[in-house]
Amino acid sequence: MAVSGGVNWLNALMLTVARATVSPADPTHARMTPVARVIFMGTPDFAVPCLQTLIATQTVVGVVTQPDKPAGRGHQLRPPPVAVAAADAGIPVYQPKSLRREEAAEPLRAWQPDVIVVAAFGQILRPHVLYLPPHGSVNVHASLLPRWRGASPIQHALLAGDATTGVTLMRMDEGMDTGPMLVQEAIAIRPDETAATLHDRLSALGAGMLRRHLDDILAGRIPPQPQPEEGITYAPLIGKEAGRIDWTADSATLDRLVRAMTPWPGAFTEWAGAPLKVLRARPTDARPDGPPGLVVALPAGLGVLSGKGALLLDEVQPAGKRAMTAADFARGRPEFVGRVLGEPRD
Repeated sequence: MAVSGGVNWLNALMLTVARATVSPADPTHARMTPVARVIFMGTPDFAVPCLQTLIATQTVVGVVTQPDKPAGRGHQLRPPPVAVAAADAGIPVYQPKSLRREEAAEPLRAWQPDVIVVAAFGQILRPHVLYLPPHGSVNVHASLLPRWRGASPIQHALLAGDATTGVTLMRMDEGMDTGPMLVQEAIAIRPDETAATLHDRLSALGAGMLRRHLDDILAGRIPPQPQPEEGITYAPLIGKEAGRIDWTADSATLDRLVRAMTPWPGAFTEWAGAPLKVLRARPTDARPDGPPGLVVALPAGLGVLSGKGALLLDEVQPAGKRAMTAADFARGRPEFVGRVLGEPRD
């Protein structure tokens, strides 16, 4: 298995030999690995670059994605990003509510795929789907397995303060991200990283890994390796309540929370009986006396006392209002400084 930021020298040699593709300088130099018939399964923005890479490098015979969902103030049905990208490319799209029943997989059989590639699809797949193609199903997972198995690996890596993360290409089995690994590539998590920026970086990394490695996976040149028994952690689905700020936590933890919850669901607290989102913030060791949640004026800016240190507020968003700097918010609300956030309204 190729690991951590690239391939070892043997895999690099294998890739060099295997990727004998047609070059402009030598049109007789034929690609050694045949183009595969691929079914792509994915739903959100994260999956779109993977789909686009497969369109450019393989034959995508069909796309499976989640059904359209109501969105916006009018709650009108809106197709998921993968459905839009597939339609733009003229690729057939299948949007089943569930694939649990075998008959729901009939359209997939009709497409006669060589392999299924999955990226953030959003449904648990049963054996009649996983093992339908001769090459099974390959998943693009946004973590360095076995760390952060589950639906929200990006947010959990940030919450935990991980220094690195990455993408794993893996053979899918019937467990939750338990299948054997094929390729891993790692990236450093930046000090100011948010879930939004890390999402985009990992999405691009996963797409690039498909471009570099899928041919070799299908040709058997990258053998799968079982996941280690040590280091297993889980990343359950993040819900709205995960963004609630507990001011008794230390400021470094709260800084990670704000970044992990950006853009969704957003870190929030309560002020004057209504939610107040904290969009951008910085930790500081400075801490005058006072209870956690107390809003104070510090030399570095407007801060909120935490269990250890304080959180400097840079940008906030009151309920039903636009985002604004914390200074502008406090300027129009002189009673804000000196209040304890998270407490019920007086």
